[in-house]
Amino acid sequence: MIKTTLLFFATALAEITGCFLPWLWLKKGASGWLLLPAALSLMLFVWLLTLHPAASGRVYAAYGGVYVLTALVWLRVVDGVRLSSTDWLGALVALAGMLIIVSGWRNG
Repeated sequence: MIKTTLLFFATALAEITGCFLPWLWLKKGASGWLLLPAALSLMLFVWLLTLHPAASGRVYAAYGGVYVLTALVWLRVVDGVRLSSTDWLGALVALAGMLIIVSGWRNG
């Protein structure tokens, strides 16, 4: 379960980075050269998706829980936005949901 969770976090970081860099270009006037690392990051994201145990709704539902937490940590660290207690609670609930889903993989 730890390997899967770490893979989910790596996948989420690649996806968020690949979307954040074009946002900087479009909304903040950053260099268009950011599109190159954005494309590379999205290619990494797609490749990481292929490493997950199965391409199924169950895998993507579990990934969503990790994505929520990763996006909020990104918001705090990269954007400097202070997170509320409800942000953290929601992230923990989403992460708990991911752990519940993943724990059931061996049963079905």
